[in-house]
Amino acid sequence: MFKKGENIILGISIGDMNGIGPEVILKTFEDPRMMELCTPVVFANVKLVSFIKKIIDSNIAIHGIDSLDQIQLGKFNVLNVWREGVNLDPGTLDDNVGKYAIKSFTAATKALKKESIDALVTAPVNKYNIQTEGFAFPGHTDYLNQELDGNALMFMISENLKVGLVTDHIPVEAVSKTLTPELIKQKVRTINQSLIQDFNVIKPKIALLGLNPHSGDNGIIGNEEKEFINTTVSELFDENITIYGPYSADGFFGSEQHYDFDAVVACYHDQGLIPFKTLNFGNGVNFTAGLDRIRTSPDHGTAFDIAGKGIADFTSFKNAVYAAIDIYKNRSEYLQSKKNPLITSK
Repeated sequence: MFKKGENIILGISIGDMNGIGPEVILKTFEDPRMMELCTPVVFANVKLVSFIKKIIDSNIAIHGIDSLDQIQLGKFNVLNVWREGVNLDPGTLDDNVGKYAIKSFTAATKALKKESIDALVTAPVNKYNIQTEGFAFPGHTDYLNQELDGNALMFMISENLKVGLVTDHIPVEAVSKTLTPELIKQKVRTINQSLIQDFNVIKPKIALLGLNPHSGDNGIIGNEEKEFINTTVSELFDENITIYGPYSADGFFGSEQHYDFDAVVACYHDQGLIPFKTLNFGNGVNFTAGLDRIRTSPDHGTAFDIAGKGIADFTSFKNAVYAAIDIYKNRSEYLQSKKNPLITSK
């Protein structure tokens, strides 16, 4: 039986409460029609969310709960993850507020892992103030990769462009040392499978960007393409994965070749995210592909400069909610279609 509408329980981590995360969450669910698509559960504290609601003059009705079995379908649920008060100063980088952002996120991840929620949308955190002895990760993705099954991949998605990364949050100087045929194959296989099960693409067509300018110019600017990237593409094609490349990144996007593919694979963070955000900023979604649970987030950060002013654009966060719901439904249908009809439960 597939879940429909409000029966989809969508967990939401609050993010940095001095940023725009709480604002875009509240604005997204002020529209009562959103409650027909899912039932949101914000992992935070009822008093704090009510305080932020007053700051931005939101009219949303909050249903406070102390445990997940108290969730009310079709309501805006806020789970009390902590009881104590937290001093907020919108627009300020605060280590203590960062700790509560992680309390929210880790509690939501635990619920996702236990299937108490169906999918997770994470509001933005600041990578600096979330670092503690108990949380030494550069961001959400790396922690989810540790806690959930599978191999996490940062997959930036929009209506017209999907970009996956072979390497993500590592220094540029480490990219060429990290890039290997095995890693490229792993990431491309993940993207290919995600396109099939999460986006209903029957036969994905994928483009791989070269590491070096002009894809190395036959070894003049770099040797990685000649040494292993070209042969890796051929080997993936032999696995019945429709992949082409490596393409020179500047010419690829400049000539709008990305419209010819279901996904583009970039070798490193900025190679993929600069063109993606140039073309889609404020509308794109960060999806963590490759894991056994679903997590999405908006394509922006905490935006401290406009926090607490009530002017944040919530489009990307709303799109992250839509994406989480759509991916959940698509994956459920895909997994159901793969079940052996001859096997019946007792």
